[in-house]
Amino acid sequence: MAHVKHMKWWGWGEEGVHFEYANKPAFAPFVKHALDVDLRPRQRDTIDFATVNVPASRAENALLEALTAITGAEYLALDDELRIVHWAGKSVTELLLTRAGDFARVPDVVVYPGTEDEVAQVLRLAVERDFVVIPFGGGTSISRSLQPDPREERTIVSLDLGRMNQVLSIDETSGLATIQAGVLGPDMEEQLNARGWTLGHFPDSFTHSTLGGWAATRSSGMQSDKYGDIADIVRGLRVVRPGGTVVLRPLPSTSTGPSLREMIIGSEGRLGVITQLDVHVHRIAEHREVIAYMFPTWQQALVAMREIARSGVSTTFARVSDAHETAFSLSTQKAPATLKKKVTAKGQDLLWEVMRRRGWDTDAMCIAYVCFEGSKAEVQGGKKAVAGIVKKQGALVLGAGPGALYDQKKFDTPYLRDFLLEQNTIGDVSETAAPWSRLTTVHQAVYDAAQRAFESQGKTGWIMSHMSHSYHAGACLYFTFGYEIGEDPHGEYAAIKSAIQQAFIDAGGTLSHHHGVGLEHSPWMEQDVSPEGVQLMRSLFAAADPGGHFNPGKIVG
Repeated sequence: MAHVKHMKWWGWGEEGVHFEYANKPAFAPFVKHALDVDLRPRQRDTIDFATVNVPASRAENALLEALTAITGAEYLALDDELRIVHWAGKSVTELLLTRAGDFARVPDVVVYPGTEDEVAQVLRLAVERDFVVIPFGGGTSISRSLQPDPREERTIVSLDLGRMNQVLSIDETSGLATIQAGVLGPDMEEQLNARGWTLGHFPDSFTHSTLGGWAATRSSGMQSDKYGDIADIVRGLRVVRPGGTVVLRPLPSTSTGPSLREMIIGSEGRLGVITQLDVHVHRIAEHREVIAYMFPTWQQALVAMREIARSGVSTTFARVSDAHETAFSLSTQKAPATLKKKVTAKGQDLLWEVMRRRGWDTDAMCIAYVCFEGSKAEVQGGKKAVAGIVKKQGALVLGAGPGALYDQKKFDTPYLRDFLLEQNTIGDVSETAAPWSRLTTVHQAVYDAAQRAFESQGKTGWIMSHMSHSYHAGACLYFTFGYEIGEDPHGEYAAIKSAIQQAFIDAGGTLSHHHGVGLEHSPWMEQDVSPEGVQLMRSLFAAADPGGHFNPGKIVG
């Protein structure tokens, strides 16, 4: 639909945008070492939708007429490609099914409401006519929060909020903006930036995800150290339900019983449809700089990150890659094409040699990035304070050059997954959070569990991690793993992903820090929040939606 942006139906992002490795001379040798996979040039740029067999819509004419009366014919779609765009998110499981044309159950119709009243009419109709509604933002979910139950016999309506995409107002005195839920990250920032403001929330999926989707899945962004997670950012919201609209005013704090705001954030559409949010916004910083550091070991890096978090120094983000992820990052460097870049590359090689002479194990070193924002004086003060902290842990200050490169490429990584799938290789992620005292234990436990799982499946696998999203009590660990696909893609993936998730729980972490629950993580909910906690959630969802009309089965069955 021309007035709403969608990702390509078969993978991540935009058609014509691909990960390239020909200009990265170290990448193919790295993949051979890590996964025992010989890379070949990309053999296809797209997948022809004409080759796909899409199940016919089950929507009856009477229902289509009723929906058309609400939104208008222009904003109701039965188009097969649009139904496939809306059938699932972008988890590995869903991408494997999509590429294989294995669509057990897809939405029967997609509707694009333009107003909150139209959303309310659709939800009332869902109860009256007994059909299922699955809210849709950008479709970036990797926890299977959008995938319908294949056993669902009722009509399924995908409710795409993409037309509801405006920054409605900014209270400049309070630093609060009222924004429609369907706005994509870049479109929202463009509207805010035009008036000198920013939300500051930048998840990996930023270019293709929506504000409402962030709230519905309890998202975190790369800059949460300064701006907070989405649960900190959202102060008020409107949630449409069949019987009315929940209205939570944008108050700085309140003591009015259990937090409805907290209950709705992360509810993945099960309590209703978020249509509008009141959020913290901030003036765009005068100056911004990302500085890179290199640590001798992972343990020294974690100590430094904890000290930075505790120091009171204002950082926008502070993250560090472990040795495996550092090696991966170095392998993605482009071949130097100019004299200046050749000199820089030669300097890096000489630096590594100096470090080895000083006793560094360059296979154990870990790269970190810290972002500073504010006035030039504030940035300089922050850089000086952090330099003092990291040097106590033996780190070298690499400077702004590598940091700027990281900042420019931060949203490109998801394209690598499509490239690897085309190479018959899985690349996926899992993330957790744990107290500082448990981070090293969780990190090692996940590595051990992944290696056992790789061996059980006869795989040469690779796992790597970075620490991000620091808090007073702990931090997020974000793992990436990969292996070559064999004869049983879904069974292999389930065994390896499950081993990693179980290691999170067993070692004292949570099952998900910011990707939500959906169907992907729901098997671990009782272990994470206790059986009685799950029962409390079930009771809430059953009371709020007794007919099971709103994204049923997600989070807890």
